[in-house]
Amino acid sequence: MKFLHVLHGYPPNVGGVQNLFQQLSERLVHEYHDQVTVFTTNAYSNYHFWQADTRTMPAGTEQRNGVTVRRFPVFNRFSWLRLNLARVAYKFKLPYHDWLRTLYNGPIIPGLAQAIAQAEADVVVASAFPLLHMAYAKRGAQQSGKPFLFYGALHPADHWGFSRNMIFQAIAQADGYLANTTFERDFLVERRIDPAKISLIGAGVDVAKLAEANGRSWRQQHHLENVPIIAFIGQQAEHKGIDLLIQAMPQIWQTVPNAHLVIAGKPTAYATHLHQLAAALPAEQQARIKILDLLPEVEKNNLLAACDLLALPSRFESFGIVLVEAWACGKPVIGANVGGVAALIQEGVDGLLVPVGSTPALANAILKLLQDEPLRAQLGTAGKQKATERYSWEAVTAAYRTACIQAIHR
Repeated sequence: MKFLHVLHGYPPNVGGVQNLFQQLSERLVHEYHDQVTVFTTNAYSNYHFWQADTRTMPAGTEQRNGVTVRRFPVFNRFSWLRLNLARVAYKFKLPYHDWLRTLYNGPIIPGLAQAIAQAEADVVVASAFPLLHMAYAKRGAQQSGKPFLFYGALHPADHWGFSRNMIFQAIAQADGYLANTTFERDFLVERRIDPAKISLIGAGVDVAKLAEANGRSWRQQHHLENVPIIAFIGQQAEHKGIDLLIQAMPQIWQTVPNAHLVIAGKPTAYATHLHQLAAALPAEQQARIKILDLLPEVEKNNLLAACDLLALPSRFESFGIVLVEAWACGKPVIGANVGGVAALIQEGVDGLLVPVGSTPALANAILKLLQDEPLRAQLGTAGKQKATERYSWEAVTAAYRTACIQAIHR
């Protein structure tokens, strides 16, 4: 079978969607002997979609582990004009305000729709909303009569990003939709999307590799051998709720004074604010917070194995793959009771859920786990079983391929 994946980024561009489709693409090639082509941008990050002075990769075609990757240049001029038009249109709910917001988001890729129409493919799969390349994928697939699916990774709580009629109109026209969670599926069904074409696939993790992670090595390397570690792993962005974790630490230290918070992930402009929050604490408390940049995969896995628990207090998430990675290491997790995270974590069985934005509730949940080792072990064991049975790459790839075949024959 011939797959065409249309994405906003592909490794070495870093992100959850990028990693998901790298794994799917390579596994389809090597395990199913399919042909996979990826159409993507030449950007290292989404900032390039509206900032002309950001790094890029060479445009053109290359082979990566059996996958054909074609990178397209992005038009990113006049972003200030695009943003202001989008803001005014959104504020006053002017006609086409959803299209103006999408035009600002980008990526604007001249020639992409035509290239999709001309490509040899049995099926087109595009990810993720609310970016503009999704519209190119739909147009190109429809022009050439190719079946197409969306992997949307929806964040409904982000109204600026996802309250757009054009998104739901596009999904309604697609031949299939790949959902992360039951929450995402139910959200779409409420908006009159045919449930028969929604497939639950989630996202995968390498369970075997995570099981081999060396937590003791990570603790020794960072001189944290005998202290409780609360880990956050993810992009250092505002919606991730990392500020809540930093603000929760003084309450935690009153009961567990040697607890350490380790934050690791790709910095954004918001990371400056996180450093300021930590710097405002007394010096002896600052020493118990580590803010690290994006870690290599091995070191990230070792941190997951080293921590006592993982906290993801995001204000919105479509899934939360790091929760599954923590489970694969046998670790308990805490998440905000919203969106995909609330659908992923089974409260009291494999993790704890806290109200969105509540620092006291977050601190209390962390204290509950830090003070109850049997509960940590119980939740971690249940999580590991879930990760192994439902979120291995083998299971996710098989579900993905089945959904695409069903869309072709629909």
